[in-house]
Amino acid sequence: MKNLIAELLVKLAQKEEEAKELTVQVEALEIVVTALLRHMEHDAQQALIQDIEQAIDQVTPCPPVNDHDAMLLQQYLKKLLRHPRS
Repeated sequence: MKNLIAELLVKLAQKEEEAKELTVQVEALEIVVTALLRHMEHDAQQALIQDIEQAIDQVTPCPPVNDHDAMLLQQYLKKLLRHPRS
């Protein structure tokens, strides 16, 4: 029983480490996207944002994603593109 608990704790620690790595990657991408948007001319920036929003609207995920997750993704992208990090 102790071995099973130890194995589960190790797996949990690995999952937590993976989640931290993903968080760092997302934050790094946010910084890069924000910097790129800030260095673009306004018209080019708006065209890029519009292209991204249209692409997201046309994507059909495989495997299908539930509506809640799709809505969260769209809200996150809108926040990132329309209201980038300070």
